[in-house]
Amino acid sequence: MVAKAYPVRVLHHNNGVSEDEEGGSGGVEPYVGLEFDTAEEARDYYNAYAIRTGFKVRTGQLYRSRTDGTVSSRRFVCSKEGFQLNSRTGCTAFIRVQRRDTGKWVLDQIQKEHNHELGGETQVEETTPRPSRAPAPTKLGVTVNPHRPKMKVVDESDREPRSCPGGGFKRFKGGGGGEGGEVSDDHHHQMQQSKAVTGTEPYAGLEFGSANEACQFYQAYAEVVGFRVRIGQLFRSKVDGSITSRRFVCSREGFQHPSRMGCGAYMRIKRQDSGGWIVDRLNKDHNHDLEPGKKNDSGMKKITDDGTGGLDSVDLIELNDFGNNNNHIKKTRENRIGKEWYPLLLDYFQSRQTEDMGFFYAVELDVSNGSCMSIFWADSRARFACSQFGDTVVFDTSYRKGNYAVPFATVIGFNHHRQPVLLGCAMVADESKEAFLWLFQTWLRAMPGRRPRSIVADQDLPIQQALVQVFPGAHHRYSAWQVREKEQENLRPFPSEFKYEYEKCIYQTQTTVEFDSVWSALINKYGLRDDIWLREIYEQRENWVPAYLRASFFAGIPINGTTESFFGASLDALTPLREFISRYEQALEQRREEERKEDFNSYNLQPFLQTKEPVEEQCRRLYTLTVFRIFQSELVQSYNYLCLKTYEEGAISRFLVRKCGNESEKHAVTFSASNLNSSCSCQMFEHEGLLCRHILKVFNLLDIRELPSRYILHRWTKNAEFGFVRDMESGVSAQDLKALMVWSLREAASKYIEFGTSSLEKYKLAYEIMREGGKKLCWQR
Repeated sequence: MVAKAYPVRVLHHNNGVSEDEEGGSGGVEPYVGLEFDTAEEARDYYNAYAIRTGFKVRTGQLYRSRTDGTVSSRRFVCSKEGFQLNSRTGCTAFIRVQRRDTGKWVLDQIQKEHNHELGGETQVEETTPRPSRAPAPTKLGVTVNPHRPKMKVVDESDREPRSCPGGGFKRFKGGGGGEGGEVSDDHHHQMQQSKAVTGTEPYAGLEFGSANEACQFYQAYAEVVGFRVRIGQLFRSKVDGSITSRRFVCSREGFQHPSRMGCGAYMRIKRQDSGGWIVDRLNKDHNHDLEPGKKNDSGMKKITDDGTGGLDSVDLIELNDFGNNNNHIKKTRENRIGKEWYPLLLDYFQSRQTEDMGFFYAVELDVSNGSCMSIFWADSRARFACSQFGDTVVFDTSYRKGNYAVPFATVIGFNHHRQPVLLGCAMVADESKEAFLWLFQTWLRAMPGRRPRSIVADQDLPIQQALVQVFPGAHHRYSAWQVREKEQENLRPFPSEFKYEYEKCIYQTQTTVEFDSVWSALINKYGLRDDIWLREIYEQRENWVPAYLRASFFAGIPINGTTESFFGASLDALTPLREFISRYEQALEQRREEERKEDFNSYNLQPFLQTKEPVEEQCRRLYTLTVFRIFQSELVQSYNYLCLKTYEEGAISRFLVRKCGNESEKHAVTFSASNLNSSCSCQMFEHEGLLCRHILKVFNLLDIRELPSRYILHRWTKNAEFGFVRDMESGVSAQDLKALMVWSLREAASKYIEFGTSSLEKYKLAYEIMREGGKKLCWQR
């Protein structure tokens, strides 16, 4: 027998008689086979059951048909399911209803046991009373939770015409009720279509016709609860560039401004295949006091629809006058740089230019009012370093991780000693696409002749958009700290077994094919095909998964780790304005002193050889000390591997190289006898620019006693600082080439001056060397 169930005290549409009065099944215990007309009816029934039992209900996952995209099943869970909040205990109680071909919904899975005490939790979440038939009132009214402020919904006949210019948003009003507890059938369909005109609190599964409608709903909810809303991140499809999801956050989210305190409250919506939008993630908890009824008018932001129901993040526009039909709209951008910083920095830049003719700085101006925005600067040493080591850069915005007083960002490269070198500094006014676009274009203008092949930067959409526009073709790799932060946030509710297999899949797979295969098996094993976060990070795998990063050159930046801040503890969140310049210069000089020490050691110290291979002596002569030690380690390790030829056709051969005593550690090496080209499945050369132990083993087997020149990158050699001028394949213009030569000679001359003035004897030696060199250049005093 299949029973029809309705929640306790829910009204039927046809007769307005309560289920209790009919003696129906409203009070029955849930069981497999229980039938409902709609999924909402099942949710209402489970809420009623929860009231009697003593727990709260949340809307859980939904599943869609692969054929037509319609919802095929839904889960309703205990509010203590999961571990995302301290109040949750990982309770597994739930019901699942599935849609049948008849259109009915049948309860097909159930778990009644809770892992926490029941009782005392009779408040119903996300339950909307069923309407009875009644004449349509002038104004709409809904019954809301008695423990929360009532919400009044007004239609277009309301006396207060406060609407957003871009949509039909009806504002919630605090206080007053409505027309009792019922809604007329004439307006019932409208209310289902537009959640912006209901008194429902946000919950996972709430649907909207457009992203703008979702934004308006959340702003109205925020006004009633007592907080303000900011527009957060959006994500775009890599297929067609359309917006796929959007976040709306509490205005106190983050720490970029003194008024912000890292509030974690937010609502995220996801675009559905049908074109609608659904709330898929939600956090209602704030870490600050709320002010119910607080108006959002003064700080209200409007967002424009992009034509696909998504939200355009390029500009936020502020509404100056809500009561005027001809609203004046102007572009506004936040500036997190204190006004007192500009005169300090500009005075410093001007003084530096008197000492360093190659010193470069630029200030972004707000064209609307002429005020200063972002700032960029680089001295001649940083500009010269970019010509040498600008192939891989890190855009370090670690100030975003904490409550820093000033948004100080750096552009970092890695030199021939694998040390970080400064390529530029910036104060970032805000985190808009415009700010980052200006910053990257300015940096590129200051650093002629070199475009990065790979960039490590945060994954926020404004940064992604700016990078794609300024550096097309560069491989953008996400910052490791941000990847780990999002993993910690989203993996928390998963079992430890899944986390272990997840880590193994990410960090132990060697090829993209292997990763895709292991990932698919992992997702299928745990039934996570519909998990939105896992689906998103898989779509972005080229930007963070090691197997996809190995094919691009990253100058040895560890895949699994992060890079330390260039200025370390010298500049932190508490650095006062009056000490910024002195600490900046002191830390910069310390870094450059470390680089000079490594230069000296590489030219004057010789490491011991550990083999009798000619390639070891060749590389000791060419590489810097740090790089040679890495190569030497790979050469020594190659003796622990066995090499077996598995294929040969013409000049092409393939070898299987595996470690002795470890059958699982093996790699494939392809070798061409015609040009000595080699490649290995580990891709160490592609990623770090140094040959791996596997190729070195094959070279040893084939008696190749000296490395081909193509496998010794000039950037890793002792004279990397001066060899770039010989590289005419970079395609630099004659003007840029002359600038590079000027910087190179100036850097060399500065070293003569530095060492030549340390004593009278060294001065005489330096002067004699320069005089003899001048004769060869036909330059006479």
